[in-house]
This record gives sequence, C-alpha cells and structure tokens, in this order.
Amino acid sequence: MHATLTRLLAGALALTSVAQATQAADLGYARQPAPLPYLAPVKPYSIVSEVRIGGAVQDPGSAEGGTNNINGEILFAKPQVFQDEFWQRAIPRPTVGGSYNFGGRTSYAYIGGTWTVDLFPETLNNFVFLEGFFGAAAHNGQTGEKVPGNITMNALGCSPLFREAAALGFRLTEHWSIMATVEHMSNAGLCVNNRGLTNFGGKLGYTF
Repeated sequence: MHATLTRLLAGALALTSVAQATQAADLGYARQPAPLPYLAPVKPYSIVSEVRIGGAVQDPGSAEGGTNNINGEILFAKPQVFQDEFWQRAIPRPTVGGSYNFGGRTSYAYIGGTWTVDLFPETLNNFVFLEGFFGAAAHNGQTGEKVPGNITMNALGCSPLFREAAALGFRLTEHWSIMATVEHMSNAGLCVNNRGLTNFGGKLGYTF
C-alpha cells in the first residue's frame, strides 16, 4: 500500500512539473535566444562624420608670427555620388571650420572638402592616414593696398582667399585620432597683395 501511494505521489509531481513548464512556455517565459552580434548601421547615425579641435602657430617669420590660434572643424558624412567604390573614394567630406587668433591678428572661417586616404592599410592596419583640404576662407585681416608701417598684419589683398591644408594623422581608437597639420591661405595673385598665411599645428578628432 505504501509503495503504491509513493508511486502515485511521484507521478503527480511529475505531471505538475510538466504542466508548469508548459504554462511558462505559453506565457513567454521560455529561454530567450542568444542576442545577435553587433553590426554597424548601413547608414550613419548623423550627417556629421567627425568633429575636431586644435591649435596652431600663425605664419612664423611674418608680421603675424609669434601668435597662436585655436581651431574648430566639422566634417560631414560623405555624400553618396557613385555606386562604384573606386570613384566614390574620390568624393571628399564637406568641411566647415574656423580659427581664432589670440594675438589680435587674422582670424578666419572656411568651407570646402576634405579627402582622407589610409597609408599602407594592410601593413599599418588603417592606423595612419593622410589628408588634404581645398576650399575658401573669409577673414578679418588686412585687405586692399598694403599699409606702410604695418608690422602686425599680413597684407592679404582681399577676402575670401583660397585655403589649402594637409594633415598626417594617427587613429588612437575607433573614434579618436590625432593629426599634425599645415595650412596655407592666399589669393593666388588675384588681388593687389598676396602675402598669405601659412600656419602649423595639430588637432584632436572624434569620429562618430
């Protein structure tokens, strides 16, 4: 009698366990599948590709030498122009920026395009890159005829000016990078004076 009762109790417990498991599954409590690995979005989260901040020494050896700038820059996502990857690489990132001179010399804002090329990507694992910029810059410096006796401002002739820049950069992480920079602005001989500005500096960038 005792053995029969034990078997009946064991059977009842087994049925209860099965019923509870079935009910949990019906209520959505079943074990969830493992999450899928992260994949980068097909399109960027923002139209902004990168932001940068840096500084430079202003045209050493000129009337504006011995002064320093702070520079800020925004690079936008490259527009999709070509379906072919080779030709798409030739499209620059639209760029806007500005530089403020702490010594009261020429400050300026600029707009143009930035081309970025990885140097020896298979060997250097995409850590090192080279950049070029071309565009136009509007400034608050000296325009028109050169003023005799002016020993504090470069004679830039007119505004806006052409701006060309280059950078050698190193990616610290997926998002952060540092760059050594050189930039030149001039009017290409289109105005009465063309002393121009050539600045040397560095930047810290954050890529989204």
